[in-house]
Amino acid sequence: MAMFGSEQLTVHFPDSAEMPEGTWHFKLRALIYDFLVLAFGEIATIGSEQFVYWDPTNPRVCLSPDAFVYFGAKNEHFRSWKVWERGVPQVAVEVISGSESELGWDEKLERYLQLGVSELVWFDPETSEHPLRIWDLVDGELRERGLLQPSAQSRHLGGYWLPVAEAGGLTLRLSRDEHGRTLFPTAAEHHADARRAAEAALSAAEQRIAELQAELNRKG
Repeated sequence: MAMFGSEQLTVHFPDSAEMPEGTWHFKLRALIYDFLVLAFGEIATIGSEQFVYWDPTNPRVCLSPDAFVYFGAKNEHFRSWKVWERGVPQVAVEVISGSESELGWDEKLERYLQLGVSELVWFDPETSEHPLRIWDLVDGELRERGLLQPSAQSRHLGGYWLPVAEAGGLTLRLSRDEHGRTLFPTAAEHHADARRAAEAALSAAEQRIAELQAELNRKG
């Protein structure tokens, strides 16, 4: 609610809007959200496509990152994100669509600076050369890093951002190492790994039982 003289004006902050989204863009956004929630959901709030507001007097200046991370509160459901109520997200991810223009990105970059995000990740799945770019908040400015290799270390998430080719196209993943050998898993990947580990443990136990039984048979 904004105050003007003796009058009180209610400012409406929309929770949603009609924004068309391609299928691959949706898959990428869902993938990033999935592994971020699994990795950080106990210590951070994760968002995806919700409106983020930072000016309590102007709902027209906002952003809707494809993913963002705010450390300081356990993950929960929310309809929109108001900085003056919840705090500034430390990390934001933008998956670039084919309709994104350079002018549009310049405007968006300025808004991210106003928001105060510390790490801004830009990913274009349709660009084979330099699909990953990162900006860091330094001395009140968002400065782009000069990346010399495909991966880039996240200064907040304890891993490395890197493009990974999958069936259907290029995806953005977070890895514990710069070469992508140990990816932060999605929920489905985590469950599959746990199932394989359980099956391997069962197989090893059955083999050991068979060995003990064979040894008893020899002694008997």
